[in-house]
Amino acid sequence: MAPPSASAAKAVPSTNPRMPPPVSAEDGRTHIIIVGAGIIGVCTAYYLTRHPQFSSKTHKITIIESTRPASGASGKAGGLLALWAFPSQLVPLSFKLHEELAEQYNGADEWAYRRLQTVSLEGNLSKTARVSKKQPIDIGLPEDLDWVRSDIIESWSSLSGKDSTAQVHPYKFTMFMLRRAQESGAVNLVLGKVLKLNYSSKGNAVESVVYAPVGSSAESSSPESKVSSDGQSSTLKGDKIVVTVGPWTSRLLPTCPVSGLRAHSITITPSRPVSAYALFTELKVAKGKYISPEIYARKDEVYICGEGDNYVEIPDTTDDVEVLKERCEELVKYAGIVSEELQGGRITRRQACYLPVVDVPSTSGPLIGPTNSQNLYVASGHSCWGINNAPGTGKIMAEILLEGEAKSADVSSLDPRRYFVSGPLPGE
Repeated sequence: MAPPSASAAKAVPSTNPRMPPPVSAEDGRTHIIIVGAGIIGVCTAYYLTRHPQFSSKTHKITIIESTRPASGASGKAGGLLALWAFPSQLVPLSFKLHEELAEQYNGADEWAYRRLQTVSLEGNLSKTARVSKKQPIDIGLPEDLDWVRSDIIESWSSLSGKDSTAQVHPYKFTMFMLRRAQESGAVNLVLGKVLKLNYSSKGNAVESVVYAPVGSSAESSSPESKVSSDGQSSTLKGDKIVVTVGPWTSRLLPTCPVSGLRAHSITITPSRPVSAYALFTELKVAKGKYISPEIYARKDEVYICGEGDNYVEIPDTTDDVEVLKERCEELVKYAGIVSEELQGGRITRRQACYLPVVDVPSTSGPLIGPTNSQNLYVASGHSCWGINNAPGTGKIMAEILLEGEAKSADVSSLDPRRYFVSGPLPGE
């Protein structure tokens, strides 16, 4: 990742002001609002509650979620973990934390954590090629990768082993971490769609969020919320507000360069158990036409995802994401050609989600830390490595929020203030 310019670096103010935390007017506790109950928001809440300076007597956390926890990519991603992922500033910390969490909470059973092999496959799925190969050709595939048809594979290579690659089930992992955060007694989950951020009269600080409560359950409102005169929205005051809504970030912060890339995926219960591999493929399907599905064998299912697209704008919520049947059926078709076990398996999910992408040539993201507006923080833009980098992001955000600076990793090059200027729009 290319570093920011020297002038940009000089413009970044200190992240360690050494100022006492603000005090919430309602009950004297510092109120931290996290917008978004995906894996980034949930891990931020979890590591806040585990920080030495956090106490339920002095702090409280409200997570506001527009639909359900893990309803976006956090519940529909592949869940691949790798030491060779990006960004390099964050990956080593996060990979280590994944391992520690799995050891502490029996991750193998709770969220299907395990190490696995990763290989690259090049093959030819065209009808002409399949007909011409009357007998399988031994190209030396690993013996335990016996669920991939060798007759359609032309070459392969090992990308990484169990020492540097692992996996989790994203939905199970996110929900487990949310439960652990809530066990602190200081985390309240509110179901509501955040409509906007309220800035101070000078426009240099964020003071509260306005949201439309969802449903009629007790979780649809917070005791500190002030209902508007029309009864259709509520305002929640916060001392520190963290935006962790992934591809929806620019809906709240229009100048933030984070957009969404839609990704389709399917899950298949194979006809028999298959070995633990992540497959990165390049498959010829016709003259001049190639596809590159990624295939991850989980503990009890196989996850297959295709290439991303940006054909349609991001909808209002995760419930409104359009799933194109033909994209899913294409994945079903080619997965069946690659593996007889997948062809004879049971399709359990056809789905799509949006991945948050940072639209800045000089960085691959994510953006982690404070913004130009006081009390406002961002943790977004993790692209396809959100699950991988969530624990590291959560731990660093907890340090920034409670200590004023990141201690566990140097993420200064990911500082949001390098890439956009936050603040109210003209007329607000």
